[in-house]
Amino acid sequence: MRAHSASLLNALLLLGLSAWGYLSSDAPSLTALIPAAFGLLLCACYPGLKAENKAVAHIAVLLTLVVLLALFMPLRGAIAREDTLAMLRVGLMLASSALALALFVKSFIDVRRARA
Repeated sequence: MRAHSASLLNALLLLGLSAWGYLSSDAPSLTALIPAAFGLLLCACYPGLKAENKAVAHIAVLLTLVVLLALFMPLRGAIAREDTLAMLRVGLMLASSALALALFVKSFIDVRRARA
């Protein structure tokens, strides 16, 4: 899987899973839609990623890293509430963000090796 494809998959999962969490909550909070905002930003980066624009790639990596780190707090809350579905949703968002980040790093390494 290429980095731009992983980023798009991550963006779509962030959008869908955070919307699911917001809509299924008894007391919905707008903070549940923060991952969706990151998903929208990552979707906006997709054309630049596909065109291999370095600046856009670095922005997408930064957004992915921020959302990856930010998702640990909702995971802690879901574990504390013993909310299995929330743990699953947040866990999937964490896994997709980690995969996208790993593929970005791999692509950056590959580009550097190709230049050498």
